[in-house]
Amino acid sequence: MHRKMFTVSTVLVAVLAAQQVIEAPAGLDTPTLADNPGSQSTSNGIIEPPGDTFALDQTQFERKHDPSQAGSGLGPVYNATACAECHQNVVTGAASQITELRAGHRDASGNFVNPTILINGGKNTIAGRSIVNDRATCEQAVEHLPATENIRALRAVLSTLGDGFVEAVDDNTLLGIAQNQPARSRGQIHGEAIHVPILEAPGQTRVGRFGWKDQQPTVLSFAADAYLNEMGVTSRLRPTDTTPVCKTTSDPEDVPDSLGLANIDHFAQFIRGSKAPPRDPDLASTPDAQLGHDLFKATGCATCHVETLITARAGTLINGGQYRVPEALGGKIIHPFGDYLLHDVGTGDGIVQAGPQDTANKLRTAPLWGLHVKSRFMHDLVSLTLEDAIERHGGEAQGVIARYNTLTAAEKAQLVTFLKSL
Repeated sequence: MHRKMFTVSTVLVAVLAAQQVIEAPAGLDTPTLADNPGSQSTSNGIIEPPGDTFALDQTQFERKHDPSQAGSGLGPVYNATACAECHQNVVTGAASQITELRAGHRDASGNFVNPTILINGGKNTIAGRSIVNDRATCEQAVEHLPATENIRALRAVLSTLGDGFVEAVDDNTLLGIAQNQPARSRGQIHGEAIHVPILEAPGQTRVGRFGWKDQQPTVLSFAADAYLNEMGVTSRLRPTDTTPVCKTTSDPEDVPDSLGLANIDHFAQFIRGSKAPPRDPDLASTPDAQLGHDLFKATGCATCHVETLITARAGTLINGGQYRVPEALGGKIIHPFGDYLLHDVGTGDGIVQAGPQDTANKLRTAPLWGLHVKSRFMHDLVSLTLEDAIERHGGEAQGVIARYNTLTAAEKAQLVTFLKSL
């Protein structure tokens, strides 16, 4: 990451000097192991647990659960057979073209309610969650969405690269951004931070930052939740399967290996060990991209797509005291171009997950780092061009879009060039 590509405020410079922070390492350095025998992957330098390696963590992230093998733990309902089946584009851990289905309905008071889905010929139901799985290990468990569940939305798979740095950002940093946004935007922009339960620290909460609804606060909580809801595998943090129909294993299915690490621990270690998504250095150095960067800030895009965040000092206890920020992640400067807050920009999907009912039409600001390796955009991947993705913004972003629409065609092209460099 070239520091000269970023403009840092005077206040931030003082903070950097006081904390002696440095740029986080960046790179698409987790090539799929199956295509690169012997592992050419490199981590951000994170120290592994005794006996563990980054290659082993990635192996577990890529390992497929065979639905034809009894005892694999897969299902009974699921979307993918491996983490990397969804989180892979260019390298393991990145975003992809995969979308998942979310659904529900509103009650008489207008509040969102999770769907109740009949399976097994109506003999059983799946309820208590908004996700609807596309696959099952047996025909009796296949989910069919009833017509009564008329709120329906597609959600794009998010990248996990660099999320260890995001986890290491202090809650107060995100809360401070939310507090300052109204003043910066004449009251138009007001991101919402929600406190959500930490699975590994029962009874404690943290500012959510992972998932389109900020429904998870830590990398380990995210890993456990995804293992159950996307692959149907139970763990110590999510110990109960979605349905007993066609279930052949006992819970929890994810148990510690010879190193004392369960799969969710390896997943978390892989994510925490990944580098930040890099920019396209050649495109970023062009005059058009640099002018586009200035326009990005001038139009107000940077109010939500916050360019620079700093992680907590190494040694800081976070996640309800369950995780100490390691040297590899502490005191690092990252450039996610996102505030990790919930906003209503007119594209909300109507789904409520971890937050209150007012979050139904809010989504987490999409971090823009890694944008240059994406070909479809927005939470539903419906936008095929960056221009369309920009024009879809409304709600809190109306003022920003109004300023964008005053730009000349040449200026709009420069702004898009900048975005393509991210």
